[in-house]
Amino acid sequence: MGNESSRGGSGVDVPEPSFFSRFRRRFLRRRSPSPGPLNVTVAEDFAGIARIELISAEMQFKDRWLACLSLGERTYKTVISDHTDKPVWKSEKKIVLEKHGPHIARISVFETNRLSKNNLVGYCEIDLLEVLTQDSEDNIEVLDLFDASSSDKIVGSLTISCYVEDPIETEKSFVRRVLAVVDYNEDGKLSYSEFSDLINAFGNQVATSKKEELFKQADKNGDGVVDMDELAILLAVQQEKESLISSCPVCGEALENFTKINAGTGNQIMTGGFLTDRQASYGWMFKLSEWAHFYSYDIGLNSGSSASHILVIDRRSKRLVEELIDGKIVMSMRAIYQSKIGLILIDTGAKEILQSLSEKQGRKMNSSESAKDIPKFLEFFKDQIKLDEIKYPIEHFKRVKARVRPIAYEELSDIAVCAADSRLMAFKSVDDSLRLWIKGRKFSIQGLLGADLSSEAFLHGSLVIFRLAPQDYHRFHVPVSGVIESSHEIPGCLYTVNPIAVNSKYCNVFTENKRVVSIISTSEFGKVAFVSIGATMVGSITFVKKQGDYVHKGDEFGYFSFGGSTVICIFEKDAIKIDDDLLTNSERSLETLVAVGMKLGISTRKQGQEELPSLEKCSIDA
Repeated sequence: MGNESSRGGSGVDVPEPSFFSRFRRRFLRRRSPSPGPLNVTVAEDFAGIARIELISAEMQFKDRWLACLSLGERTYKTVISDHTDKPVWKSEKKIVLEKHGPHIARISVFETNRLSKNNLVGYCEIDLLEVLTQDSEDNIEVLDLFDASSSDKIVGSLTISCYVEDPIETEKSFVRRVLAVVDYNEDGKLSYSEFSDLINAFGNQVATSKKEELFKQADKNGDGVVDMDELAILLAVQQEKESLISSCPVCGEALENFTKINAGTGNQIMTGGFLTDRQASYGWMFKLSEWAHFYSYDIGLNSGSSASHILVIDRRSKRLVEELIDGKIVMSMRAIYQSKIGLILIDTGAKEILQSLSEKQGRKMNSSESAKDIPKFLEFFKDQIKLDEIKYPIEHFKRVKARVRPIAYEELSDIAVCAADSRLMAFKSVDDSLRLWIKGRKFSIQGLLGADLSSEAFLHGSLVIFRLAPQDYHRFHVPVSGVIESSHEIPGCLYTVNPIAVNSKYCNVFTENKRVVSIISTSEFGKVAFVSIGATMVGSITFVKKQGDYVHKGDEFGYFSFGGSTVICIFEKDAIKIDDDLLTNSERSLETLVAVGMKLGISTRKQGQEELPSLEKCSIDA
């Protein structure tokens, strides 16, 4: 077969492998197997350059269409099409692919009939690593566009072209572009002295003997000069062994990683500079608000008068997502929680107003009449609620289907899991949480748990915050296996748990809100404090497990009625090693979008145990 190399002395002529076969073999050789019970392979850094072209679409009605391409924390958009049901864009982008980084690209299609923002009509996703390993030169694909709220409903189709370039070819192209600028004699050739000057300009200290050796390798015919193609090949190959290029020879700028290659090799047709597809789709009114500094759109703490949009990172796709929230609610929260005037209101009666409002809204939402509001609710959150996951008819809207939330390592009690569909922040210590996220004036573990339950081990332990938004599945689950040792209710206020309030220095959301503190006694993690916190529109916390019950990780523990709220888990000092990706995101003050049952961390109390591979940095072989 063409994918096998001929052995010495075999006398058999073997056809030259295709480009895609050779690239696939090189890619697979770069991946080294990882020990453990799963068939996984550890990934490396640089996989290649993905070229994605959004060619055209077929939609169910006529409009002026915009398409956005999102990968990780980068989003690009096409131009807006003509008024048609068959838009044509022919817009492309080249994107650096890192094997350990995001590889699921999302393409969103918007109708552009609104002033402030456009309407998401359909989306699709493509795994670029699957494209990378396909042995096919036919890179044109037609993909179904799914309704934003249900992958069971198709709303159109999208034609794209996608392939991943060979890293060596990409590096050669980059080097040729650099050399074209520094060809002193403009004859396409470099003498040894010019070659030596160029190597010095690349920023790395290279010995004279090494430069002479490299020059001889490039000078194949021994004529004392090296042409551009020869030098490009040499530097590209050398870059894989030991990088010679650490800075641009033209401007001196440091080339810290392969993302610089994109500027030198990619067609810059699609417009970049966006964090999410929502931001890319916003109309001129939002852009005017940004220009006037009325709104800010960025990652990090949602503090100050310009706090508006909340960005989280989806753990599954590693893609930034904008949390949907009504603009009037954002303005209200900013007025109450991010200003001194709001502080005065809170201290002079706002607490009682929020309590009364939550109780009134709770009674309304608990009535059968509230079912008529469900369609409107779903329409607003259609991009963030998946109807195909719901177990019962939509008018009930109570549970998700079994197995849509699998429990990670279900039989291993020394692995903790995420307690809720939520936006997660995780910290090794309470001090880290105060530095990076919680800005209340008097937050403390003693204040959160109460004096009777705040043991010394909890005071210096790890803290994980699961924030449930209104569009989330409102039931919470136990993260560890053990016995519910005790449960204590602490009365309090019903402030919102939105980051705009949590990041405020004017109030103490977690320690002043109504909450229930449960202590779970485990063999693997010691004692774990599980704090269920009420919030605005969440006046009721119901438990389905009681004191004395044994619970297995992933079991349902209770639910909130009826809006978003928060669960905080506190682990004793040195009891858990939280997954690195969760800690890294939290270090950036960036919440991670997680689902019930996803891996949270592993116990550090067992000695000599085999460490499990990180699923965030692995791929699963077929």
